[in-house]
Amino acid sequence: MDAIGQIVCASGQAYTAYRQCTLKDRKRTIEAVRKGLKGAVMNLAEMACRETGMGHSVDKARKIALAVDKTPGVEDLQTEVLTNDDGIVLTELSSCGVIAAVHPCTNPIAVLINTTISALAAGNAIIHCPHPRAFHSSQTAVELINASIKEAIGIDHLVSMLPTTGHNVSEQLMNHPDVDMIVVTGSSTAVSAAFRADKKVIGAGPANPPVIVDETADLDRAASAIAESAAFDYNLMCVSEKAIVTLDCVAEPLLTAFARVGVQVLDSKDMEKVERLMFNADGDVARRYEGRPLKEILDRAGVVYHYPAKLAVGEARLNDLLVMKEVKIPIVPMVRMPDFKSALTAASQVEQNYHHTAGIHSRSIERLDEAARAMRTAIFVKNAPFISSIGFGVDVPCAFSIASQTGEGPISARHFTHRRRCVLSEAFQIK
Repeated sequence: MDAIGQIVCASGQAYTAYRQCTLKDRKRTIEAVRKGLKGAVMNLAEMACRETGMGHSVDKARKIALAVDKTPGVEDLQTEVLTNDDGIVLTELSSCGVIAAVHPCTNPIAVLINTTISALAAGNAIIHCPHPRAFHSSQTAVELINASIKEAIGIDHLVSMLPTTGHNVSEQLMNHPDVDMIVVTGSSTAVSAAFRADKKVIGAGPANPPVIVDETADLDRAASAIAESAAFDYNLMCVSEKAIVTLDCVAEPLLTAFARVGVQVLDSKDMEKVERLMFNADGDVARRYEGRPLKEILDRAGVVYHYPAKLAVGEARLNDLLVMKEVKIPIVPMVRMPDFKSALTAASQVEQNYHHTAGIHSRSIERLDEAARAMRTAIFVKNAPFISSIGFGVDVPCAFSIASQTGEGPISARHFTHRRRCVLSEAFQIK
């Protein structure tokens, strides 16, 4: 038996043992995992930053802490009951089995922890396949999780990780006959590979989130919200604002508002220099600059950096590569449109039917409603930082995988289950 086969076999045995556990045991397991990770948050964040070469360690620690503290547990598994004259229909959310989880390098530890707690809450075993650039930090997280589980309920290998990683290895894992479900957070290519395995798939694919700012918006609030979210972890988050679409009449006041909150404003020539740096001749993104500090990127592009800015905003055209492609850097292009209708159309073009994340800053109820209906994204944010949609600063369940391609949206324990119906005839109706 090869290494992947051995891991899947051990995971299957762990799942069989875990199926005998009660919901109280699952709760105890998750609490042990949370407790075991709490003291390692900063260390894991620093490891991930060093290994991937991306992001800000303090922000990564905030992400990891959010995943540890606010990922929903067994409370996410809601039972449905229907009673009538004919009897009772009970619909339960039951475990799937062994789950293969493929992760990105942008948010490796937060995604791993978030996915693990969701899988455990639903009663599953899980095998992680991290990105090669995040292998060792992911391995450390898995070891901490397994030690906590072993101490809590005495089961080994409930959470596992492949000894090597890469596209070929992850595809072998996904296609193993004893893997029951796949969750992929990353590119369309990885999600497509998962679908070829012909089993249940949760697919969190690409994004390019636009934010509309209209003439009715509170511009200082809009600028502050966008700055908070797009500067966070150097704009590595898939839900963070990647492009701004605004109206001609409000563009200059909005740039002034950005300057008031400490955002560096770039002119069109500066933005052209940034675009030349970030794309090669074939139009592909220069990934080595993603997740890097603003100063480093501007220095490389030949643009003067204004200390202590963490984010820059500059004007661009709708069809510019910086606008139409997801670029994970703390520089956000701003596109002017003549009116709200054209702004909404432009935002839809920027989002490109990924159905992932979009939002708006406006005081108009009608426009808030119209934009949400038109964009049809898994997450739509109104008058707030986009990162609030996954739990930062607000009482919202934490989700680091947004399943836009398969339709679940922000995923949680309930999505790691099968719906099972139990019917009992002519009984338990006491109305």
